[in-house]
Amino acid sequence: MFRIIQKRRWLFILSLLILVPGLVALVRFGLKLGIDFTGGTRMVVAFSGDRPSGTSVIATVSDLDLGQVTTQTAGQKEMVLRLSSISNDQRQRLLERLQEKFPGAMEASFDSIGPTIGAELLRKAYLALGLVLLAIVVYVSWAFRRVNVGPVPASVYGLSAIVALAHDVLVVVGIFAILGHYRGAEIDSLFVTAVLTVLGFSVHDTIVVFDRIRERLLIGGESTFEDTVNVSLNQTLTRSLNTSLTTLFVLVALYLFGGETIKYFVLALIIGIVSGTYSSIFVASPLLVVYEGWKRRRAHR
Repeated sequence: MFRIIQKRRWLFILSLLILVPGLVALVRFGLKLGIDFTGGTRMVVAFSGDRPSGTSVIATVSDLDLGQVTTQTAGQKEMVLRLSSISNDQRQRLLERLQEKFPGAMEASFDSIGPTIGAELLRKAYLALGLVLLAIVVYVSWAFRRVNVGPVPASVYGLSAIVALAHDVLVVVGIFAILGHYRGAEIDSLFVTAVLTVLGFSVHDTIVVFDRIRERLLIGGESTFEDTVNVSLNQTLTRSLNTSLTTLFVLVALYLFGGETIKYFVLALIIGIVSGTYSSIFVASPLLVVYEGWKRRRAHR
């Protein structure tokens, strides 16, 4: 049997080592918002020959009065152009100029969103995240309303689950703050979808573990609460890992072969599911033991 709970201090330190760099990046750099939230135009151009440099592409279209143009490489032969909202005529002139300078260049995709729509989408994204978090808090409170066995009250189970959720969201957001600064990874509506999916996956896994702890408390086979939690984690460890691995196999395949358009969406899911599995086992449950130890020491004063 693995002594998981007995290593809880090292597990908390590992979580901090993962969280702190992301939080620092989030404070220093923030998140790189995509055109879904800021408004603007995103054109992906595929080149038939050698892909030109971003500097040469910008110089080629500099006299078309398109405002600031930024470029980012994608795949083997593609380049992403980002600029302010443009009309269909400007789009056509842009494409024609690129084809003149770089024969064989083709438009792979084109997206344009006005700034008003982008701001509305950002507001709705915040609203969706807030409503989901509220719904999860209500659900967790309801799910553990009858957990009246053992030294830990139901409210602590719910609070531990919420802390684990916050852990998972911060891990995903922090890593994407780093990726946004160094790799140009943008936050769009698909990223919000990924975060919402991670929240549901994480809370489900946590509740499964907590239910096993409650069942072990009812049986009463262990001498201490710490041993009860450790036995419960060992009994659910294989199930949790198998569930996560089968999901990760699919996500890794999508990440490798699914194309550039969903690459960061899938990456957010991969990070979130790994973090959610970790937090359910190595964060939420150890927090119960930490609370029980604090309560016991307080009673003996």
